[in-house]
Amino acid sequence: MNFSKLFRCFKKAVLACLAVCGLFVSDGGAVFAADPTGAETLAADPGLALDFVWVLIAAFLVFLMQGGFAMVEAGLCRAKNAVNLMMKNLMDFSIGSLAFFAVGFAIMFGADIGGLFGSTGWFLSGDHYDVSTYLLFIFQMVFAATAATIVSGAVAERIKIRAYLIYALVICALIYPVYGHWVWGGGWLANLDFGLGHLDFAGSGVVHAMGGFIGLAGAIVLGPRIGKYGKDGKPRAIPGHNVVLAALGTFLLWFGWFGFNAGSTLSAHELRISVIAVNTALSASAGSLTAMLAVYLKTRKWDVPMGLNGALAGLVAVTAPCAWIEGWAAVVIGAIAGVMVVGGVYLLEKLKVDDPVGAVSVHGINGVWGLLAVGLFADGTYGNYTSEGPLATGLFYGGGWEQLIAQGIGAVICVGWAFMLGFILFKSMDKIFGIRVSPQEEIEGLDIMEHGAKAYPGVSISEDIRYDL
Repeated sequence: MNFSKLFRCFKKAVLACLAVCGLFVSDGGAVFAADPTGAETLAADPGLALDFVWVLIAAFLVFLMQGGFAMVEAGLCRAKNAVNLMMKNLMDFSIGSLAFFAVGFAIMFGADIGGLFGSTGWFLSGDHYDVSTYLLFIFQMVFAATAATIVSGAVAERIKIRAYLIYALVICALIYPVYGHWVWGGGWLANLDFGLGHLDFAGSGVVHAMGGFIGLAGAIVLGPRIGKYGKDGKPRAIPGHNVVLAALGTFLLWFGWFGFNAGSTLSAHELRISVIAVNTALSASAGSLTAMLAVYLKTRKWDVPMGLNGALAGLVAVTAPCAWIEGWAAVVIGAIAGVMVVGGVYLLEKLKVDDPVGAVSVHGINGVWGLLAVGLFADGTYGNYTSEGPLATGLFYGGGWEQLIAQGIGAVICVGWAFMLGFILFKSMDKIFGIRVSPQEEIEGLDIMEHGAKAYPGVSISEDIRYDL
């Protein structure tokens, strides 16, 4: 099969689709009339000023998570690749935000076409030059960048930088926005005839499972790092170089997650934000504790990196149900997530899928768990993303199976879409130019070979190299 020709045809088809969609720009209406100064918006509702400040602060907190991801990945990987990981976390946000500005936001939140994708708002032009639209854009832009950066950990220490840059462009321009439209943009998953349709309050599926399963596809195409498996086929631990950095990154992510979850109300007047914040903290704490205990029972060691990943797993799992559950449910969801992340790490190792930081287990597996948790634990006290309207009620609160079915459908679609598109993307790039660095580059480190720099000048990397031999 001529993959180069196939890739060119695919690219032409995508461009043609976008060109057709672009015809709707002049005809499609925006949710708000264009008000680039904000004067009319404020005059119509002075209370919106508080909402604007709240959402902007939440967006800034989510942006801080980019630094958290960078520190976690650098700390759990080897020193010889730290510069490379910083570059990836810088560039996936820079490229991803521009791609989301140009086309991603329009596909995700533009005027709906058949429940499949949006068709207005390219480059935030025309009526979209409006303070309310720009507010939604910046909050969603940092979410898109988060989905992109999750993959960085799963493919760390062996992917070429240009392959990663292309990936960041495609996920923020196409893969993430299309699925995001189905759930948050008025698409078909949000309108399922089960329960209140598929619900995902802050993105266990839209953001985390999406990034996690694209990361899984990338890790499979790349194959394991040199030295990950011995001659007997058994997995070998390749320790990260700085647990302190990983811990700092985890605390930054945990802090930013309060903006991620509570900010998804998109309003300071939704006082449910207090419930969301408490649920976020409780789930993370429970996840960290159960993950650490699970590893201790197996190894008799208090494993700090696994405890850190347990906290992140709890955060991922509670992201979808955080607005619809009580505190005790958040503890249960997080506790299960902590066990699942440990099981996921060991399972992937047995399957010879090398995920250096546990991104697939943290974000992929627990993203799915979070989606299902809505259908189980939603307590019937909160509506469809607001305090008004029909209330979301899960199986354990007498709501029957309908909401759980909607959650299951969305989870299956999310995993299938993310993994399929991710695999096609990585496999196509691999056939065209090869996405893995040479063995020599991998052993000597991507920092020197791709960037001509070291994170720790003057420090020997012999300890890093010995795991490659």
